[in-house]
Amino acid sequence: MRRIRVNRGISQEQLAWKAGIDRSYMSSLERQSKNPTIDLLDRIAETLDVQLSEFFVLPPKGARSPKTLPKSRKPAGPRRKKK
Repeated sequence: MRRIRVNRGISQEQLAWKAGIDRSYMSSLERQSKNPTIDLLDRIAETLDVQLSEFFVLPPKGARSPKTLPKSRKPAGPRRKKK
């Protein structure tokens, strides 16, 4: 799931919001620490516009993990000078 999401340039937060789930739960799914229902997997696949079976395709041997996306949160404002 993470591989597909990162390849499409979608943040966890964006995918979770579009699929109607909590971002922390999405994170748990990507880390494989939670077991989703087939209905939820179908909803996420539909959101990513892929076939559900894509979640079960193993990456090629020796393939690297996808790089993380740049932070999508609001950039920090200018720093204040200390008095």
